[in-house]
Amino acid sequence: MDRSRTDAMPHAAYSGQTCRSRTGMMGNVGAGGKRMSNKIIEKAPAGAGTELDVLIIGAGVSGLYQLHLMREKGLTARICEAGSGIGGTWFWNRYPGARLDSESPSYQYLFSEELYRNWTWSERFATQAEVEAWLNYVADSLALRQDIDLDTAVTSAVWDESILRWTVQTSRGTTLRPRFVIACCGMLSAPLTDQFPGQTLFKGQIFHTARWPATGANLAGKRVGVIGTGATGIQVVQALAPVAGELTVFVRTPHYALPMQNVQYSAVEIEAYKSNFRALQDQLPVSFGGFDFAPEYAWADLSPEKRLEILEACYSDGSLKFWLASFAELFVDEEVNAEISAFIRAKMRARLNDDRLSEILVPADYGFGTRRVPLENGFLEAFLQPNVHAVPVKSNPIAAVTPTGLQLADGTVHELDAIIMATGFDAGTGAFARIDFRGRDGLSLRDHWQKGVSTAFGLQMNGFPNLFMTGAPLAPSAALCNMPICLQFQNEWIADCIEHVLENGGHVIEPTAQIEREWVEHHDLVAASVLMSKTDSWYVGSNVAGKPRRLLAYAGGADAYRTRCLEIAESGYSGFDIH
Repeated sequence: MDRSRTDAMPHAAYSGQTCRSRTGMMGNVGAGGKRMSNKIIEKAPAGAGTELDVLIIGAGVSGLYQLHLMREKGLTARICEAGSGIGGTWFWNRYPGARLDSESPSYQYLFSEELYRNWTWSERFATQAEVEAWLNYVADSLALRQDIDLDTAVTSAVWDESILRWTVQTSRGTTLRPRFVIACCGMLSAPLTDQFPGQTLFKGQIFHTARWPATGANLAGKRVGVIGTGATGIQVVQALAPVAGELTVFVRTPHYALPMQNVQYSAVEIEAYKSNFRALQDQLPVSFGGFDFAPEYAWADLSPEKRLEILEACYSDGSLKFWLASFAELFVDEEVNAEISAFIRAKMRARLNDDRLSEILVPADYGFGTRRVPLENGFLEAFLQPNVHAVPVKSNPIAAVTPTGLQLADGTVHELDAIIMATGFDAGTGAFARIDFRGRDGLSLRDHWQKGVSTAFGLQMNGFPNLFMTGAPLAPSAALCNMPICLQFQNEWIADCIEHVLENGGHVIEPTAQIEREWVEHHDLVAASVLMSKTDSWYVGSNVAGKPRRLLAYAGGADAYRTRCLEIAESGYSGFDIH
């Protein structure tokens, strides 16, 4: 899809000819257009532990495709997955109400039309169970399970300069010696669980949404407390409002939310989206955010009446289109953002028709789109039910968990049978930093990032040879990108990069300090131009005490990011030390 009006959005300062990858086509063709080699890398001298070419961490959307690509190259590769099942975020986040807010047909792999067409989505925004089932379908269709170790968390990975390999320890007590490590850990995979004093004293049930029990939880008729009203909290509240006896929602920061227009697909609609594969394959990877919609008009070119017409049309679409494709200026222009924010506030207040609830549930101190914008389906209306209560906790915060409920700072105690913590994640860095990565000369990734989050394109880091990442900081990610689309490009770039190293007789690849510094400087320049960098949220790490502030996702667009990364590949990986 061509973007006819996105010049208001920040773009990469890098210029150059647009590059198009051919990895979207079925078959083993790399981003450079050449056939992939079946060459196996030379083994290092024998040592303790199992040697292999590539270790992949995580069996989610990214890890599964990375394994497929590595095997297509003829390399020995395995996945270590901490969970007992495949699916990554869609395995762990099985809380009530969990579902996509990207449209199902675009939340897919685009390298194989056969894989795409042989899976059928039942509705526009699929449930967690359906997405998890799809990922298991992928694993079975590509025969990936034989190379996946479930219930196996990576606890540490230490670079051994003497043999140019990583020494990896797992939760099972096993030792692996891969040449390359590819960490597909996920951007939102490190839940913030221990948030309040006294959690272990609670006599009822307590859950974090990202660690929901596989057997589910019977909350019918119970007094349930939900902490948090971000994207996850909103879905939980919607699902539990008709079920719980009393549902008390503790609201610290209200969120703008867009009404979801979900539909069950008919046979005609299913065939229509399946027939659209080639168009999606061409359009999504080169769009700003990996979606099949984009802004068409500039705010300044239109009359107030025409602006309102476009806002109403995008709002009625019932998708993320209003956020990502109404007007690009809402991300960078405070005046435009204020008008669009007022439009959404009015919509929310009209639905509530209650001054007290509007004070608690309608944002007032930050602009629309500068935090994660979720879709909802009856979230606001749930608070009009007599069994659902909104409790503001910004000025009167939760002080502790008691044996019987939650106590606020003013001493008020809310008696509860169950507590659901929709308290979010240590985004971007958390899942990587919870593994003890040690690079050259014992450099700790955790300590390194504590001084300031930096990467080279969200793909590698200086000081950590042969360590690749997907969904990592300073690359397009969940903040502004349809994740499967952006992850697939990173997977393909990594696969072609490793092939380049091996075919040219190399053993090690690592970005220079200079190119990493240049990318961070460029990233920060783009970040400074967008309003989300000025708003406290997980986007900038402000939800984690002591975390250095930096916009975690690249805001210049997946298309500009893709162009720059392909330029690097076509230059023979200029700025990367290969030896």
